[in-house]
Amino acid sequence: MSSTAANAPSRAKGKRKPKGLSPSYKQQMVGHTPSAPGRPGEIAIDPYRAYPFPNAIREERKRAGYSSLLALSQKMPEIPYIRLSKIERGEVFAKPAELLSIAATLGLEDASRLLVDVEDSDFSVALWAGLSGEKIELNREAEELAMLMAAALRSRRAQDPELTLARLNEEFSLPAVIVSRIENAAKAFDRWNANTLSSVCAILGVKSRKDLAQHLRASLERGELAAWLNRIPGAPEREARTRHKMAELRTKLGQLEERYSSYKASASSHGNEPAKRTPQAASDPLTLQVLGVPLGDGLIEPYPNPHHVHAPDGSGPNAYALRMCRASLGAAIPAQAILIVDPDRTPLSSGLAILREKEGLRVLAVTTDREGRLYGHSSNPEKDIALDTMAPSDLQLVTAILLS
Repeated sequence: MSSTAANAPSRAKGKRKPKGLSPSYKQQMVGHTPSAPGRPGEIAIDPYRAYPFPNAIREERKRAGYSSLLALSQKMPEIPYIRLSKIERGEVFAKPAELLSIAATLGLEDASRLLVDVEDSDFSVALWAGLSGEKIELNREAEELAMLMAAALRSRRAQDPELTLARLNEEFSLPAVIVSRIENAAKAFDRWNANTLSSVCAILGVKSRKDLAQHLRASLERGELAAWLNRIPGAPEREARTRHKMAELRTKLGQLEERYSSYKASASSHGNEPAKRTPQAASDPLTLQVLGVPLGDGLIEPYPNPHHVHAPDGSGPNAYALRMCRASLGAAIPAQAILIVDPDRTPLSSGLAILREKEGLRVLAVTTDREGRLYGHSSNPEKDIALDTMAPSDLQLVTAILLS
């Protein structure tokens, strides 16, 4: 990892127009197979159906000095590495909070820089995938069999109304999410494991994987699957979904940016202290907006996000909810945990405290030495801080931990 990535990158200033495809995309695009609609009589295949979320995360990651995704992942344990990899590769859509977290770790003030402009006339998912290093090697036989299996399962379920998702799960060990992926031809026939294919064989009444392939081809020849093939989403549907989801993400990020601007305005005279909650009637549940995106060196910026939690009974009038963002105190308190913080109460030994530093907030486990002096500790990164030397206004008590 480069020295740039080892230290928290400084935040880039200003905004840029969302990217479509620059000339460099076209010049660098290599190792790619063009879209394969098929010759007359063949089944149309969308080779890019596995990439609904083209994005600029890899480009921005490398610009920030992270030569590998693993290096970035180690800085943000709140997103599991496997999911982060799928997001960068464009296999799954990122959530707004995930984009905010990635942007903060990369030092970007504008999370929308992680998105590409799919409405740009120059944009092409084929060129994006080529530049991203996603080499598409199309196995037409396996792709066509996946489409036929999708059509056959759809047809079989339509013929038997009792073949519900619950029954498929109980009797054939096919969870609803797997059924959906099969019926949408989410991956090639040869990429399904033996157990899944055995379950499909049982549903369709064939004995083996070889028999299944022959059965699917025979069903197509008899004209039994043509209507069902037309119902399987193809490239136009994928592209429409991508445009819709991208527009939705930009809208949500814009809304969060407005909230953050309001937060900054209200917090400018209070350092990094979160804005106070609007008073509620005594009979109303206390709902707190969750704050927090990770910064470098174990710090947390109290950035508002869309999630809300109910404050436990006894929470003070200025209490706020803060996401851990990383397991900085060890595995017992995971990155997804939500802390309820009371800025009006003083930290106690054997509890948790929030230390307000110049760049952000830090979560610490509180202990005392033999002389009764308070110390705050964290393990990731390793910190030992004498709390008695801190201004009382910079120390806040964690009154509750919400783990789910």
